[in-house]
Amino acid sequence: MITLDHAYIIGGFFFAALALLSALDRENARRLRNAAFYALLAVSFWAGHLIGDLGNGLLALGLVIIAVMGLGQGKPATTSQAERRASAEQRGNALFLPALIIPTVALAGTLLVQYTDWGPAFIASKDKTLVSLVLGVLIAIGVLMVWLRPPLLAPLEEGRRLMDSVGWAALLPQMLAALGAVFLAAGVGEQVGAIFTQYVPLDTRTMAVAAYCIGMALFTIIMGNAFAAFPVMTAAVGLPFVVLELGGDPARVCAIGMLAGFCGTLMTPMAANFNVVPANLLELPDRKAALNGVIRAQIPTAIPLLAANILLMRFLAFP
Repeated sequence: MITLDHAYIIGGFFFAALALLSALDRENARRLRNAAFYALLAVSFWAGHLIGDLGNGLLALGLVIIAVMGLGQGKPATTSQAERRASAEQRGNALFLPALIIPTVALAGTLLVQYTDWGPAFIASKDKTLVSLVLGVLIAIGVLMVWLRPPLLAPLEEGRRLMDSVGWAALLPQMLAALGAVFLAAGVGEQVGAIFTQYVPLDTRTMAVAAYCIGMALFTIIMGNAFAAFPVMTAAVGLPFVVLELGGDPARVCAIGMLAGFCGTLMTPMAANFNVVPANLLELPDRKAALNGVIRAQIPTAIPLLAANILLMRFLAFP
């Protein structure tokens, strides 16, 4: 049976490979920093459950210290822009098919485990979505290797190139999700709930849904990530009012609530992992101006989406 432990092992191998390739990249003046950064990530995937809270805390501090010192940009061997253009013109929209394999396998695996008797024999039920996602990535890579026949190390080298481009911001979702759990354990959710009940009437479905969705977006703007806002706002408003008091379906409330939080992600510079990525990957010269431009371009989309999520939750979350 495939479990989440197997997915962690694969993730550990990926980051260990990035560490080794980074250490061997003499074109990168900061190659040892990059290698140490990726090596710590590999350790967290392989041995995070063995080193305890103190060990994981020290590991996280090590990642922060290396990120503050500054990571370098590796220069792995890759195709030229002309070669990519020629490949795109030759294969057209078929190039998107491998990318579609990932969500297709993730969805299929989840449904098979959920609705068949034999699915749980292959994939652990509690880990079905993440395991299916990892399987989708591996299958997509296999299809690409057979179809395009790139060099054997191409997936790892291209992964390293992208990770180096994004840099430390790639870890923000995990870090902020952990921060949200810390806030929840510290009772921040209860305090936020008390503030909402004091100033916002939450006795109707419309007001409770609006408070939860708008609160998710605002807290995400402050925290920089919907994963950090989710445990706090769900404990404050989502579960006690929208679900328990007013009868909302937990799965639908939580799913749409996360989407409402992502609307806040589109509108904040705190979401460095999301909004810095376009500026980095496009190698724009003025990254600060590019970040502000990305956010300004996204706000006209984010606000209508937030309103749409409020309406969806109001009319779909209650049986």
